[in-house]
Amino acid sequence: MLKSLLGLAPKQEPDGSFSPSWLALKLGTSKVTDYERIAYAKYQGKRSKILVIFTEQKNMMMQNEKEFSTGNHPVEALVPMLHLRAAGFEFEIATLSGKPVVFEMWAMPSEDTEVMALYEELKPRFESPSPLQDAADQCMGETESYAAVFVPGGHGSMLGIPEHAQVGRVLRWAHENDLFTISLCHGPGAFLATALEGNEFLYRGYNMAVFPDSVDKQTPMLGYLPGPMPWQLEAQLTELGATIVNTKNDTTCCLDRRLITGASNLASNELGKLAASTLLEQLA
Repeated sequence: MLKSLLGLAPKQEPDGSFSPSWLALKLGTSKVTDYERIAYAKYQGKRSKILVIFTEQKNMMMQNEKEFSTGNHPVEALVPMLHLRAAGFEFEIATLSGKPVVFEMWAMPSEDTEVMALYEELKPRFESPSPLQDAADQCMGETESYAAVFVPGGHGSMLGIPEHAQVGRVLRWAHENDLFTISLCHGPGAFLATALEGNEFLYRGYNMAVFPDSVDKQTPMLGYLPGPMPWQLEAQLTELGATIVNTKNDTTCCLDRRLITGASNLASNELGKLAASTLLEQLA
């Protein structure tokens, strides 16, 4: 009762899951983003496609058996995509089985005209994405047309994607063919898939920015999460040999070889700028 009065109680959804509390939404989301429109010199080469791997899962079971209503964070997906599109790149959208993309709709920046315009433009493709295996087969059949793989963040990106062999296959293909890999926040959970089926972890010795476990441990106190996380992303990446460069959920971005990462939703704009400018420079 006290948590409800203070705005700290997570909101229960019709399906029984919980979205963030009033206070958590006030502190952690915004109706507009910090997206900067930049006049890039548009890419004119053959490698104009980017494969974007989204989650199709909504609910994350926490340690206390309460479900968190999650998905992909819309800002973490759409703001980098705005930069990449402005730089001349196009997107192939996929989920693991071809089910619709799931977004954290409670984080949608509803008054940001450019973000919402891109969302509406791509909505039919979000509703009918390619199954990842089909998308992977297509990509690998025309490698010369692809520049990067992008895995947006949101806690939902930790559901299914890190345990999916096709994700590991795609990331190894990108690595072996000098494509860029782009991710932020909880999206780097996808990197764990490279160690499946007896394979060596692809990013051992790499620097990367990810959402800190320490912050995930604190957010239940504000009602952002309805309970403790089921597993710790930063700890698993570190155990496999990655070096995490940030300690806060901030604007930190990191470029290490052809891996481009960002720390949190706050890094979405900086990640988009870094990715767009790096691809333009390296693919020229």
